[in-house]
Amino acid sequence: MAYRVQPLLSADRIAERVGELGVEITRDYSGRNLVLVGVLKGSFVFAADLMRAIDLPMQVDFLGVRSYGEGTVASGVVQITQDLSHPIEQADILLVEDIIDTGLTVAHLMKLLATRSPASVAVCALLHKPARARVASQIDYLGFTVEDRFLVGYGLDFAERYRNLPYIGVLDEASQGAEEENLTARTPKTSGLEPPKS
Repeated sequence: MAYRVQPLLSADRIAERVGELGVEITRDYSGRNLVLVGVLKGSFVFAADLMRAIDLPMQVDFLGVRSYGEGTVASGVVQITQDLSHPIEQADILLVEDIIDTGLTVAHLMKLLATRSPASVAVCALLHKPARARVASQIDYLGFTVEDRFLVGYGLDFAERYRNLPYIGVLDEASQGAEEENLTARTPKTSGLEPPKS
């Protein structure tokens, strides 16, 4: 069954902003040992576009994360489902997130990465939803600040759907409610970050 998605950020606007972020990161990381770490699953589209916008030698790795909550409320309990494939000692880590809302997951990941002796750890987030913040978040590079709406597309999902949309849109509230009702007995989904919340 299809649900209505109201476009919020067009594919062209996203591409423009990703290009701008790539220029900033290229400038800031020149001559450094850059390792992009994408947080699965939500950031994979953003991370793929971002790395192609950065004109520097780099390595790319991924962390798989599952955040558990009750309903649409994030608990802050984070399970690592896929660890890094290489050591990051003395590397300059750029953690690539799809969306930061509560800030709990990114705070956990920053602490985790810091235990592995990198030279530095910074955060690049495509989206920030400050209305949902429960802890202060370090965001060194930010694509867009968004309102407290349920967002899908460009890697963001609802029940593992809509990741393939080339734009970011708002899931219709009535449609979202109907699907949430159907999902009450399902297990929590895996996402690159705290799931966008309505």
